[in-house]
Amino acid sequence: MYHRNLVRLLGYCFDGDNKLLVFEYMSNGTLADILFNQEKRLSWEERMKIARDISRGIQYLHQECETQIIHCDIKPQNILMDNNWRAKISDFGVAKLLKQDQTNTYTGIRGTKGYVAPEWYQKQAITVKADVYSFGVMLLEIICCRKCVDWSRSEDEAILEDWVYDCYSSRMIGNLVGDEMVEEKKVERMVKIGIWCVQYDPSLRPTMKKVLLMLEGTVEIPIPPRPSSFSSSP
Repeated sequence: MYHRNLVRLLGYCFDGDNKLLVFEYMSNGTLADILFNQEKRLSWEERMKIARDISRGIQYLHQECETQIIHCDIKPQNILMDNNWRAKISDFGVAKLLKQDQTNTYTGIRGTKGYVAPEWYQKQAITVKADVYSFGVMLLEIICCRKCVDWSRSEDEAILEDWVYDCYSSRMIGNLVGDEMVEEKKVERMVKIGIWCVQYDPSLRPTMKKVLLMLEGTVEIPIPPRPSSFSSSP
């Protein structure tokens, strides 16, 4: 398993009680350290580059690996930044490997509250679309530079995906980036991608390959329904 957007395993030690994994050093810490620190706020273009980096890494896990992998814990704390500010996915401690003829799996809830796809709680089969949901939540965080759940905010704004959809549907997209000077069409495009990714029905979520194409601006993005609704997929 090797990709420029995955943290590289350099070696390991398995000797009695000495069990160690040695990874490449990621000098700029986690995405969470940067994203939720207003003093270190990255520009819009820098954040969008990070989103594309992450999507490429997930696409590799889902479609390009010899063994298909569901990461199961995509979140800003598990995205590390190298000295060139390239984003790389780390922490495969709860990842699920699928056999060649396998497209889904049944397992207990894995991941972090706020990023866990609804199907985990409904005890449905888990597919790669669970990672798409987690990526969608994180994409909304990258857009807005805030955590997905923040009870210090008003009730209307506390749950990020609900607030984002309300701003999108009421044509108040500018509220999501505050004073940051970003062309509204760019913000709207990214928001639409995020909303498609966090659809409750896994079949409505795009594949990571489609997500990457949308992030790169090479395909059109249909109008998404409210995340709890059911409609045709993009």
